[in-house]
Amino acid sequence: MSGPSMHTVNPEIEIDPYEGRIRDECGVFGVYGHPEAGVLTALGLHALQHRGQEGCGIVSFDGELFHHERHLGLVGDNLTGADLPKRLPGHTAVGHTRYSTQGGAILRNVQPLFADLQFGGLAIAHNGNLTNARLLREDLVKDGASFQSTSDTETILQLMARARDAKMMDRFVSALRQIEGAYALVAMSNKKLIGARDPLGIRPLILGNVNGSPVLASE
Repeated sequence: MSGPSMHTVNPEIEIDPYEGRIRDECGVFGVYGHPEAGVLTALGLHALQHRGQEGCGIVSFDGELFHHERHLGLVGDNLTGADLPKRLPGHTAVGHTRYSTQGGAILRNVQPLFADLQFGGLAIAHNGNLTNARLLREDLVKDGASFQSTSDTETILQLMARARDAKMMDRFVSALRQIEGAYALVAMSNKKLIGARDPLGIRPLILGNVNGSPVLASE
């Protein structure tokens, strides 16, 4: 006779309840061409709250400036309020709700991460694990890179910063060719909203629309 009731467990050993299952933690969301992109992204993250409760953040773009908010804690406790449209104005936005798979639960690891690169600003939010992030990070640091977080997501930004391609999308593709693992991500420049998945499509990323505005979401 066998079954769960017959198994004994050492109380000193921590059992992972997700062992053997596909893990899809972290939620990503992005919208392009919507007059209240920041508000819509906050609503999207609220619907994705079950994917992570450690932190949340949004970056929006109003045609001239990028606007950032990142917080430890829940979406409903931070990305709310009647003044949210003024805090996160713009027609394009990306957001993230965090369950840490790499890097501690500290504010500097909360996404989206943002960098001013040669072609302009870029915000990126990522779900998944980059299995070669540590090796890439070590090589980048040896080459003079200065990391501001311990999140493997920043590796993508650093790879893009060092790429020699003239166009932003070429740098983005160059970075993706160097990373390995299972991932889904959304990114935003001053001109584009970008979505990408790992070559095997392990992590979910859905393309939809709201009143004709393209939307990317991890569900």
